[in-house]
Parts: sequence; structure tokens; C-alpha cells
Amino acid sequence: MILAVDVHYTDQGACVAALAFQDWTDAVPQQQYISHITHIAEYVPGEFYRRELPCIMQLLTEHHLQPDIIIIDGYVYLDGNSRPGLGLHLYHALNAEVAVVGVAKTSFCAIEPAYWVYRGGSQKPLYVTSKGADLATIQAHVSSMHGKFRMPTLLKLVDQLCRAMAQQSAQQTC
Repeated sequence: MILAVDVHYTDQGACVAALAFQDWTDAVPQQQYISHITHIAEYVPGEFYRRELPCIMQLLTEHHLQPDIIIIDGYVYLDGNSRPGLGLHLYHALNAEVAVVGVAKTSFCAIEPAYWVYRGGSQKPLYVTSKGADLATIQAHVSSMHGKFRMPTLLKLVDQLCRAMAQQSAQQTC
């Protein structure tokens, strides 16, 4: 199972959403998962993983998920190959048993073109890094994901689901 994960923060905490699918080219997920986290760490510049990693781990634990691959909105390596990002911390938290793929929308540390993936005729790349799986293979998979635009359909859907659930949760606690 491939699991696309995203986290959205509100004043009340965070919402973590995940979509499970089997094939990189799937247009619709097989299952969706949501977790609401009330106690989150403060954001510390340069240590984003300290805030987001516990949220992802809670989702995996709460729903008893054991994916083969996890796709995060962000980086495995901030510079492509050595500076640890959220994805590398997640990989180690999962005892190096689950491949982690980072798909980021914005460049960080002037990441080299070797990590760029162009989709849907966009002039702007996605920045793809990975641990536990061959980078070239992962880049080909990200390129093949369903959708005509820069962002693959399922990655856009998990972002939208996460935001919508966070907004709904925030409105219910007001």
C-alpha cells in the first residue's frame, strides 16, 4: 500500500489526513484516514520535523497502518542527498522498514535539478527526494501519477481533505 499524508495546523491543533492506494497511477484512493491532534509542538525554524513527525506517527498508530511507501508533502533530504528533512526522520522513526518519498512544491536550499520532476506541461517542477527506494524509479512513479497538472490528483486530494477536515474541526470547537 502507498500512503499519501498531509498535515494542516489550526489554532486548536492539527489535522492529519492520509489516502491509501495500490498503484502509482490510481485516480481514486482505496481508503482515507483522518486524525485530529490537540497537542502539537511549537514550530521551531530548522526543526519542522519535530512538529510534524509526531502527527504522522499518531495517524499511523491510531489507524494501525503499515504502508510500503509513504509520500509526504515536503523533503526527505532538504538538499537532495545529505541534509535530513522530515522524510528522513520519518524513515528512521519507522525503523527503516517503510520507504519514504518527499514531494515538495517549493525549492529548498537551491536543490539541484536532479531532484526536479516536471508534470502536466508545468514550467515549475516538483522536488522529489526519497529514502528506502531508488530515486530514479520514484521520480518515474511520481511522473506517472494520475492527473493532468503539476500536482498529481491524489496528492492534491490529500491536501484538500486535510484542510477541509481541519477547518471543520476548528468550526466545531468554536
